[in-house]
Amino acid sequence: MHRFLNSASAFRLGTVSLCLVAAISVAFGVELTTLSDRVRIEMGGKLFTEYIFAGARRPYLYPILMPDGTGLSRDFPMKETPGEDHDHPHHRALWFAHSSVNGVDFWNEDPAGGHTPKGRIVHDAILEATSGETAVIRASNRWLAPDGRLLCRDETTIRIRAMPGGRILDYEVTLHALPDEPLLMGDNKDGTMAIRLAQWMTLPHLYQKRKISGDGHIVTSTGARDADAWGKRADWCDYHAAHDGKIYGVAIFDHPENLRHPTWWMARDYGLFGANPFGRHDYEHLENQPHIGDYTIQPGSSLTLRYRFIFNEGDEKAAHVAELYREYAAGK
Repeated sequence: MHRFLNSASAFRLGTVSLCLVAAISVAFGVELTTLSDRVRIEMGGKLFTEYIFAGARRPYLYPILMPDGTGLSRDFPMKETPGEDHDHPHHRALWFAHSSVNGVDFWNEDPAGGHTPKGRIVHDAILEATSGETAVIRASNRWLAPDGRLLCRDETTIRIRAMPGGRILDYEVTLHALPDEPLLMGDNKDGTMAIRLAQWMTLPHLYQKRKISGDGHIVTSTGARDADAWGKRADWCDYHAAHDGKIYGVAIFDHPENLRHPTWWMARDYGLFGANPFGRHDYEHLENQPHIGDYTIQPGSSLTLRYRFIFNEGDEKAAHVAELYREYAAGK
């Protein structure tokens, strides 16, 4: 067998390789379409998700679809799906919010969250919507108290790209305090970067005092599993389950430069899955230190938080989540 290709063979191989790269680029390209109330995000001509910025008390991404069409996020309250729990209607697929911002709750909606006043995160503008191998959405938002008073602004940047068998979504939020007022992010477990997973991904849990079966599992970078993962600190957390003979997973990465990295994980058996750097006293059961997790952004200053979502096939080992996190931490 010849060790070297002749020039014609090399040219044909190079042509095939270039065509293959071009085909992969088209198939993995991310196409954005900006509409009046959302940005539609497609990969290879198929819907992945939509960034919806109107019609709710905060922007959110819904649905979250794998390449084969499997949905990884709960449908409720956006639409009715038989067999889904109807708790926490403010858990809209994938979102960023917090329950204590200068004393206003941007996470819960009445009657949840007690008597704390409930705010709204109001969309201002789409600053950028660029399609490509890595698509980019940049948006600005206002965080308003119930009386309409402005508490802060944010700039949200979302980057989306394909990976073999899945998708990568980077979510970055910069919170800007007003020039003449500090912004207090209060210590509370309800927050902050979160997704509500599909019903079939949950662990066994109770709903309205009924036992609900579940095949899901949770694991963190430190090895904490299932119920033990709640409130623990770790670089990443993975939530996975089997569905129609295949395992699907969602991993969230906490950026190593984030405030109080590694973060605490709000990973619930019923499918709420989030990262929260402001919930220390709740997560560590420090009842006598209710403000130990408070963080103040000084007037005119800002705080940036970055997270990566990996939507993949397989559990954390099959998806090489630890390796992917190392790449993320290295800036890839």
